[in-house]
Amino acid sequence: MKNFNIKAVLFLNYFVFAILLNSVGTVILQVQQNFAISKSSASVLEGFKDLPIAICSFILASFLPKIGIKNSMLIALFLVSCMCFVMPFSNGFWFFKLLFAIVGISFALIKISVFTSIGLVTDTDKEHSSFMGFLEGFFMIGVLAGNVLFSLFIDDHNPQSTQWLNVYWVLGTLSALSFLFLFFSKLNESEAGSEKTDLLGDLKNSISLFSYKKVLFFLLCAFLFVLVEQSFQTWTPTFYKEILKLPTSMSIQAGAVLAGAFALGRFLSGFFSKKFSWIYVVSFCVIGFAVSIILVLPLTHNIQIDEGTGWLNAPLVVYLFPLMGGLLAPIYPSINSVILASIPKYLHSAMSGLIVVFSAIGGTIGSMITGFVFQEFSGQQAFYLSLIPLSLLIISAIFMNKLKINPKK
Repeated sequence: MKNFNIKAVLFLNYFVFAILLNSVGTVILQVQQNFAISKSSASVLEGFKDLPIAICSFILASFLPKIGIKNSMLIALFLVSCMCFVMPFSNGFWFFKLLFAIVGISFALIKISVFTSIGLVTDTDKEHSSFMGFLEGFFMIGVLAGNVLFSLFIDDHNPQSTQWLNVYWVLGTLSALSFLFLFFSKLNESEAGSEKTDLLGDLKNSISLFSYKKVLFFLLCAFLFVLVEQSFQTWTPTFYKEILKLPTSMSIQAGAVLAGAFALGRFLSGFFSKKFSWIYVVSFCVIGFAVSIILVLPLTHNIQIDEGTGWLNAPLVVYLFPLMGGLLAPIYPSINSVILASIPKYLHSAMSGLIVVFSAIGGTIGSMITGFVFQEFSGQQAFYLSLIPLSLLIISAIFMNKLKINPKK
């Protein structure tokens, strides 16, 4: 397979950060028990993760090719490796704020680099779309693996136990191995730069993207999608623990089931993108997910969970709730691939930066709104609210589909 080595490295890097980024739901649940933190206070961890992503993406995107795509990824992996080896010694909430701030900064470097690299290792629009779908699917495999990994370190009989922090020894080692694999891999970055090599020219390229209506509608789609996605991913463990009254380890494993459904949906999007127009895929998924919310959430009211309940004897809704993620999953890679395939390769870094910025802002706002409504009203009402951004998402996607981009010379 052409570019096999670097493609494998991109998958591995995405896998590592999938675990670190999406551990926020598990950590939110655990810090509430370890440090007596309220839901609204714990929800700020999403902001400590996403705001650095947004800020760094905005600053770095336009001239990341000058730093070097490979160099950027190496810096990111080095930072998170060091922080992971510190976390087993943490004894306060501020350690987790620092952890997610560093993870956010590092992910900004990784995601822009990975998205920019896709255009360098694929030759056609369909190959680009397919690879994007598989890559995002593998990201969700990382989320699944992370939830399972964290659950193995949880002590259900002692909620105040901090032994779960030992999981960061494993994550630090994984990050360090990823650093070494990348260090010895080769990536041809020549096409990632534009003919203008000065910083001012790069900034102008980034700003010029806002002149395209299709880009504006895309950014709205990305913002709305991640707002919904992060709400579900971040608060599913807490929902299972407090609303469905399941054990902590099982609640975290529910996040793994949700991630598995996302992974399956994104792998399938890699196939569907070759058969159907992206707008049909996105429309089907948005409508299907909205209908699922309306049908599944009422089943979570007044549910009876026995003390010995496990995955083999749980009520049907325990399985149905996370499986909804399969419908939501194909949307993100579909819209990302469409916009990146619409613009010249030298603008991919700038566009990737905007994707990360608006996704990060959407994730932060979605998680904080969900946390507030969850605390003040109920978990069900918090998730019902997602019907509003879902409606706006499908409208924005329809407008985006009708618009074309004619790159300015």
